[in-house]
Amino acid sequence: MVHRLLFHFLPFFLLILLSTAAADDGAVMLKLASSLAPLPSGWSTKSSSDFCSWKGVGCDSSGRVTSISLPNEDLTGNLPSELGLLNELQEISLQNNKLSGDLPSLANLSRLQSLYLDSNNFTSFPSGFFKGLTSLQTLSIGGNINLSPWELPTDLADSSALKTLDARQSNIFGSIPDIFASFPGIQSLRLSYNNLTGSLPWSFANSSIQNLWLNNQQMGLTGTIDVLPSMTQLYQVWLQKNQFTGPIPDLSKCTSLFDLQLRDNQFTGEVPASLVTLPNLVNISLSNNKLQGPSPVFKSSVKVTNDGKNNYCTVSGKACDVEVTALLEIAATLGYPSKLSDDWTGNDACSGWNFVSCDPNKKVTTVNLGKQGFSGIISPAFANLTNLKNLYLNNNNLTGSIPDSLTTLALQTLDVSNNNLSGKVPAFSSSVKLITKPGNLLLGTDISTGGGTPESSATNGGSPSASTSPSGAGKRSGIAGGIIAGIIIAVVIFIAVLSFVLYKHNKRRPSYGDMEKDDSVQVLGKNGGPSGTNGYNGLPTELHSQSSGGDSDRKMFEGGNVAVSIEVLRQVTNNFSEENIIGRGGFGVVYRGELHDGTKIAVKRMESTVMGTKGMNEFQAEIAVLSKVRHRHLVALLGYCVNGNERLLVYEYMPRGTLGIICLIGKFIATVHLRGSKELLLH
Repeated sequence: MVHRLLFHFLPFFLLILLSTAAADDGAVMLKLASSLAPLPSGWSTKSSSDFCSWKGVGCDSSGRVTSISLPNEDLTGNLPSELGLLNELQEISLQNNKLSGDLPSLANLSRLQSLYLDSNNFTSFPSGFFKGLTSLQTLSIGGNINLSPWELPTDLADSSALKTLDARQSNIFGSIPDIFASFPGIQSLRLSYNNLTGSLPWSFANSSIQNLWLNNQQMGLTGTIDVLPSMTQLYQVWLQKNQFTGPIPDLSKCTSLFDLQLRDNQFTGEVPASLVTLPNLVNISLSNNKLQGPSPVFKSSVKVTNDGKNNYCTVSGKACDVEVTALLEIAATLGYPSKLSDDWTGNDACSGWNFVSCDPNKKVTTVNLGKQGFSGIISPAFANLTNLKNLYLNNNNLTGSIPDSLTTLALQTLDVSNNNLSGKVPAFSSSVKLITKPGNLLLGTDISTGGGTPESSATNGGSPSASTSPSGAGKRSGIAGGIIAGIIIAVVIFIAVLSFVLYKHNKRRPSYGDMEKDDSVQVLGKNGGPSGTNGYNGLPTELHSQSSGGDSDRKMFEGGNVAVSIEVLRQVTNNFSEENIIGRGGFGVVYRGELHDGTKIAVKRMESTVMGTKGMNEFQAEIAVLSKVRHRHLVALLGYCVNGNERLLVYEYMPRGTLGIICLIGKFIATVHLRGSKELLLH
């Protein structure tokens, strides 16, 4: 009986609820009508009985307001706070009016798809304005020049359906939030004429953005534009009038690009040839940068603005002088630093170029780049300076090895001390004054194969110093033998204690033999997909060994010899997000990461603020130690990354809380290593 009554009265109850909701919408519309002037045609401030027939108002079949569209009506007034109660709203179009005051909160209007408020006089956003707008596809708020300074909120990430974000000239400050992975369908991002600072977010990578307008920021966005090559859907890019640096990257995969505005920045390096051959390019500006190399020559169909300041060595695409070309190749391996662009202009390296000295025949004889804080590698192009006698690269942050090609030069002095070099030292003539120490703790160790012997002195191996003489060797060998014995005993005791703790810990927990198949990853990555591809979007993974041979994955990563790019580490750790932190200490923070194929890793990121000599020594020692120490309870070092002043170590990820203990082991051994026991670790 009760069920029958409910069945009969349910439509009646629903009708009452719908009528109540429609009446509530009517009250909100009356409030809105009272806030606007002049009153739109057909609107009333006294009765809302027929509000669904008012001009610009759309309703659904139940009388709920779904759209308010009054663009270009020269309206003044403000928007009432009750507007956020119209929870069936799908569109608000009030652009090109003179509305002012605070914007009402529209939080949790989950059906709202389009919001056009541009070109008005609004003054502020309430807190949480964008929260819960889960259906929002178009957000257009540009041209509100009276808005109080505001930042793009992370709440906007709730709008996963967003396709267009237009907030030009709306007084935004701060950095662009790294939330664009939340918008898989975004096509247009227009944030011109604001006060945005900082670098481009890495979540731009692989996005579907076609129109990217970030031009004319007051102070200027900074950093490189290296994320652009992965944005293959780009159609129009406006980056003019900022403070971007570094070289213009290879944009050959951005085949739809037709308009590229790069003028009034601080770009350095040569214009890539791939830019000249972009198939759909119609318009490009390059003026007022620090570009080097030959001035590019584009097709006659391309409108080129390239008449402002740059540091081209020649015009009309003519080749540069041989030695100028060599020096530009050297600058390329250092990331084209601005100071080299400022000082290396024109087509004659002997016409007052800083850091360069020449002989009377106008041939480069000395290059002194010492103490400049440069990062990068030593370029083999130094060998193209055939008259080079003296090369000073000391006190920088150079990595990699000393090129064998330098042995072809008649060098007198080569100073590479106080860098972070590794690998075997080429066989220079005994007449060369080769200075490698201090610094370069891994120089002489072939980390690409895990072998090699350390360099025995700070000068050329053909001229051993007194500290390596036979009389001194016996004493040092005896001292080292005692230290080695002490280290071995300490390590054995430490591992024994650790094994006992782990045994007790695991006895108190259920067996995880089966879980380990899912959670504990013993290698950094495996080849997969066609042609052994891996990583993001089927690209070859950047985490493979540099000398994999044909061995198993496990052998491939032994030795900690994998150079991992910073871009990969940013991607797998969600740009080193707070939620991925799993430990702190030892000069940095440890982050959890997961590769595209599900492989889990742990990334130890050295803090740049503490990366002094001690921090660098620990970094190099930890690579040397963990590359050689193997135990079933010791975490494996899989790779490393050098990014400017940053140093990062990549470990296998071991769940169940053991990483912190294992990192302490690495730090303990590294500390002993720094106290004089390189013999144990490097032999």
